[in-house]
Amino acid sequence: MFEQRRRIFPWIIIVGGVLLLLAGMIALFHNQPGAVEATPTPASAAQVQRVSLADAKSAFDDGKAVFLDVRDGDTYVSGHIPGAVSIPISELPDRMDELNPKSWIIPYCT
Repeated sequence: MFEQRRRIFPWIIIVGGVLLLLAGMIALFHNQPGAVEATPTPASAAQVQRVSLADAKSAFDDGKAVFLDVRDGDTYVSGHIPGAVSIPISELPDRMDELNPKSWIIPYCT
């Protein structure tokens, strides 16, 4: 009987060690800070900052603002503000790096 306990003891140590290792790995990966993906909340019309045409044109002329046309490409080609950047709204999340975050970005769709 003592001989059986002797053979089982190493297996208990090995299995216990493997379980501790797995528990440590699970804890490590579970506590990793990951990128939090934010879901944008649409703004209501009351929350959208309005700008007068005169203020927008003045900022654009001074190089402080960029007009961003968010309509599709065909609509942009048919008529747009001269100098406006065209990024269709469906492509905007993937193309935000094309815009200078220090500029006043004035989007329009009509």
